[in-house]
Formats: sequence, structure tokens, C-alpha cells
Amino acid sequence: MENIQKPKLPWWHLHRHLYDWVIHFADTKHGPTALFCLSFAESSFFPVPPDVLLAPLTLGAPKKWFRFATACSIASILGGIFGYFIGMFLWDKIDVWVFAHLAGIGFTEENFAKFKELYDEHDFLFVFTCGFTPLPYKVCTISAGIAEISFFGFLVASAVSRSARFFLVAGLFRWKGKAIKPFIDKYFNWLSLAFTILLIGGFAALKLLHG
Repeated sequence: MENIQKPKLPWWHLHRHLYDWVIHFADTKHGPTALFCLSFAESSFFPVPPDVLLAPLTLGAPKKWFRFATACSIASILGGIFGYFIGMFLWDKIDVWVFAHLAGIGFTEENFAKFKELYDEHDFLFVFTCGFTPLPYKVCTISAGIAEISFFGFLVASAVSRSARFFLVAGLFRWKGKAIKPFIDKYFNWLSLAFTILLIGGFAALKLLHG
């Protein structure tokens, strides 16, 4: 009997499943804990950004928006430090496996090569850009450790950019409320496509910046 292989799902379907799994925590008592863990993990390996859980938690308890944004920021900064140390101390032991299995979420040799080059002249600016924009922050944190850029500069850039991003997201959802959620649910796939376009555009902009 021939083996029947299931068709491979497009990347956006797999991403949607992860999105749905993450966002279901918003309706449980474990939401704040999940937000902290997600924020930490996203800074070094997890593909879904914490914004997708931060937003519904803020909608459900708008008066706690500042607390949620603070927890999200602290966890992301700690996760970034973890990623930095992975790059500095463990990368030569895991790089082959990472490139073979995690290329789909940004861990490619090309990305790491580009990131490492940009640290020479724009280390603080580059970390800040990755922390605030759709550029893969996880690749940034690990490659920063590989390049051994100033840890203090990395920490300051991460703290400023990640806090600015999450307080902006929580603040907007606190301000606009439930009017935004139906739009996100209805147009998630289009937003994912837009995210990808922004990601590619971000790399192009950084390439121009590099000269």
C-alpha cells in the first residue's frame, strides 16, 4: 500500500494555527503569564510576536494596559539577553541545526551574514530598528551575541525599542478598544502578507543604509 503524504500547508496556515493557539490564552486566567512567556520566547526563537496576545488582553482589561505593556517589555528584554548569550556562547554548537530547521522564521545564513555586517557601524541603531519594527528581533539578539557588540549598548537599545513598541500597541488598543479587533480577525492573512512585505522592505532599507 502506497504511503499517502499530506499536502504541506502554506506558511500562513501554519502561522495562523500558532496565532490561534497563542490568542486563546486571552480568554483564560493564564493570559498574563502566557504573555510574559511568549514575550521572552519570541526574543530568541518563537515566531509569533507578543503583540497578538497583548492586544486582546488589553481589550479585556483596559485598565491594566500599563501592567501588560510593562510585563511584555521586561520579558522581551530578558529574552533578548538570553538570545545574546546564545549567540555568544552556544552558536558554534547549534548553528547547523538552526539553519536546517528554523530557516522559515528568519534563521538563515544570509540573514545572519547581513546582520553581522551591519553591527560594525550601526550597532545601536540596528538593534533599535529590529526591536521596534517587523525585522526579526530573535535573529538580531543572537547575531548581536555572535558579533560580540557592546552588551550595554545592546541592552539600552533593546530596552528603549521594545518598551516603545509594546506601550504603543497597548496604548492604541486601550484608546480605540474593540473597534480594532474585528478588523484584525477578518484581515489576518492580509496583515501577515503586509508584515512580510515590511520585513523585506526593512532589509532593503538597511542594505541602502549600509551603502
